[in-house]
Amino acid sequence: MGPHPAVAAIRLAVRRVLHDILNDSLDAQPSAGLTTAPAHTAHERPPSPLVLVACSGGADSMALASALAFEAPRLGVRAGGVTVDHGLQAGSDLRADEVVLRLRELGLDPVEAATVAVGREGGPEAAARDARYAALDAALGRHGAAAILLGHTRDDQAETVLLGLARGSGIRSLSGMAAVSGAGGRYRRPFLALDRQTARKACMVQSLPVWDDPHNADPAYTRSRLRHEGLPALEKALGKGVVEALARTARLSRDDADALDAWAAEAEASVRDDAGLLECAKLYALPAAVRRRILRRAAIGAGAPAGSLSARHIEEVDRLITGWRGQGVINLPGKVVAQRQGGRLVIRQG
Repeated sequence: MGPHPAVAAIRLAVRRVLHDILNDSLDAQPSAGLTTAPAHTAHERPPSPLVLVACSGGADSMALASALAFEAPRLGVRAGGVTVDHGLQAGSDLRADEVVLRLRELGLDPVEAATVAVGREGGPEAAARDARYAALDAALGRHGAAAILLGHTRDDQAETVLLGLARGSGIRSLSGMAAVSGAGGRYRRPFLALDRQTARKACMVQSLPVWDDPHNADPAYTRSRLRHEGLPALEKALGKGVVEALARTARLSRDDADALDAWAAEAEASVRDDAGLLECAKLYALPAAVRRRILRRAAIGAGAPAGSLSARHIEEVDRLITGWRGQGVINLPGKVVAQRQGGRLVIRQG
């Protein structure tokens, strides 16, 4: 008798991602004759890649950890884990120690808890996310891991799309979370096609203890209100299938956004003069979606933080090209300024 359908589903999702990581590791190995490093002998195999799971102790990440612990040895992959203590709740250090113990009981090694200090920039949710990813990046580098698995589900993807829609930030924000992201594809999300209930069911049938973060039910947090009030209201008004439709929207939007980003990257060189300044007339001739991507890339290149740069900021800069009436300097996040000078658009530190 095979495993429960929920367990089989999460294991299959993780198996596919591990195959991808193995293939990427093989592709990254230098070819014979192109390196001065000693070649591995017939009796000396190259080290197998290490894959970490980011685990909070919740149902999604515990299901992911159990699937990784099951599949990794079968594919010759080393598997470890990391939990992040944000220090935002009393006893969070004890909770992190419990998660470390559970991951070790699953057979993962290395396993560690990373303690972070959460700032205030961008609001509590964004600040916690930034601190968490910084800790995960550090863990990946410290252990030389090939990738970190994240337990985001299809439900998380639907929530992300709705949050992007509410911000009015354009098609990129509607594309939600990528299955593969980060420098060198370091972050992998195997569960984006699975719903939250599948992960919870997998934990239940395997008798895996899980921790429900009280912040996930706290109406003070935007995502919590969306999860417990917004999405249920949409499903009541529009019928079942809203989550699946939003996840599908994310996938289609990402394809479109990737194509436009590639077009903008290719077109950017053609709209700069010999000194590297952006020429307004050439920018004006481009489609708005491509032109605004070039402006955003230029602003980020000048030092504007990507997370603070909104669509409204880019629209103001765009008006220096499409609605020029002698406007003055446009102030952008990160003390970056944009202004039009002699038919050129100058974006620099103010």
